[in-house]
Amino acid sequence: MAESTGDGARCDALIIGGGHNGLVCAAYLAAAGLKVTVLERRAVVGGAAVTEEFHPGFRNSVAAYTVSLLNPKVIRDLDLARHGLRIVERRCANFLPTADGGYLITGAGRTEAEVARFSRRDAARIADYGAQLDAIADVLRDLVLTTPPNALEGGWSAALPELVRAARVAGRLRRLDMRLRRELLALFAMSAGDYLDNWFESDPIKAAYGFDGIVGNYASPYSPGSAYYLLHHVFGEVNGKHGAWGHAIGGMGAITQAMARAARERGVLIRLATPVREVLVEGERAVGVVTETGETLRAAAVISNLNPRLLYLNMFAPAALPPEVREHMSHWRCGSGTFRMNVALAELPDFTCLPGKASADHHTSGIILAPTLGYMEQAYFDARSFGWSRRPIVELVIPSTLDDTLAPPGQHVASLFCQHAAPQLPDGASWDTHREAVADLMVDTVNAYAPNFKAAVLGRQIMSPLDLERTFGLLGGDISHGAMSLDQLFSARPMLGYGDYRGPLRGLYMCSAGTHPGGGVTGAPGHNAAREVLADFRRGRLRRVS
Repeated sequence: MAESTGDGARCDALIIGGGHNGLVCAAYLAAAGLKVTVLERRAVVGGAAVTEEFHPGFRNSVAAYTVSLLNPKVIRDLDLARHGLRIVERRCANFLPTADGGYLITGAGRTEAEVARFSRRDAARIADYGAQLDAIADVLRDLVLTTPPNALEGGWSAALPELVRAARVAGRLRRLDMRLRRELLALFAMSAGDYLDNWFESDPIKAAYGFDGIVGNYASPYSPGSAYYLLHHVFGEVNGKHGAWGHAIGGMGAITQAMARAARERGVLIRLATPVREVLVEGERAVGVVTETGETLRAAAVISNLNPRLLYLNMFAPAALPPEVREHMSHWRCGSGTFRMNVALAELPDFTCLPGKASADHHTSGIILAPTLGYMEQAYFDARSFGWSRRPIVELVIPSTLDDTLAPPGQHVASLFCQHAAPQLPDGASWDTHREAVADLMVDTVNAYAPNFKAAVLGRQIMSPLDLERTFGLLGGDISHGAMSLDQLFSARPMLGYGDYRGPLRGLYMCSAGTHPGGGVTGAPGHNAAREVLADFRRGRLRRVS
């Protein structure tokens, strides 16, 4: 196959996928002087963090929809504020209508008093609960930008650097006293429901916190290991405030557009509408890619921002990879149970439990429509049995209450993040057949709490698990490029022996959320992968071709 002679035909690093981690990786590599090309399948950069007009005059984030986990070092290093990024905080954290017609509002300075209306005992424990999670999160937050120690075969020359890396990780964990180490073990092993039941007695606060245990996690809140998700979702911060959540002005696409501007300023070539068909392999080295149009591009480093399963099972001839890699990745668990919608609204929802159509603090929050952990568990059982929850879990977010650029004056856009929807429907049924009916169910679910909601809907955008897969490459609709269970975390993400962002072939690297630290719009995998690629250039393992 003839090699292209166009711009970008030869470079130091080729990145497959222009999602946020690919852009972050590209920007760091280019800042170090490398010639970098990013290849994006879609006609717009940003992956799942994009903003689109979905109804005339109404724009919103299509898949990813809220900000907290974006790493502050990435924000600083890429100077994203100078490139147009502005993030505003919610006026309160969460609003949860309760099963008895009441409500709970959480947020700085108000959670304890709100919880006291349901349980004085629980209110007295809120501060200790938060302090304990924060203390653990502070230590693990340091590990977000750390390359996991790799499990390697071979002699001391290979093992020694990994032992040093493991010692550094252990050193960080030693900062936790024995009580907190026990809590850390519990968070990795227990279910979110059991963990919260040990702390609290009232349903509303357990539901408000427990929602984090099933966000993008196709599981019951009582599934072992789901407590880790409670911890993962407090790693973040907004404008220096740990654990806070907010919105990017202009939607999530404002984040990736700022990243793209930072990357281009450093010399990165971003090619849109350029899907990759396969990774080129010569001997045991990845040397480039072939695009869908047959163009051949070569590079010293080929870096994938794809779901690892998509990379290893779709982008290589079977004989090009060690058999154990293909076998492992064929069992890589994907499917987050997610069904996403955007709706254009003529007016704000008027909640029965807290009436009023004028914008108020609770309208700026994450509105959780799932009153108890038992409700969430039944939603999972339904999805396993029927394909989707008969009484689904819905988080409603209305970013136009904080960002008036998204909708016409006096009108609004809302994101519906819905759980649980089976990645594959039973009996061979297709999501294309059922997506509209399930979307109606989601609207009806919100309408049960805010009776003006359904009539206020002017237009809607629907993303079933199949739509998320076809549009963004999120296999099974998995927003994290793979379940974040103990067997798919840290050094085992995506596979023991390849947890350090290097693939099984020389010259092959990974920077997607399918690597440590996992899902969310963090930029951390891109940051970490770039560091390892640059280290290999310095050590002579890679040689510049530009």
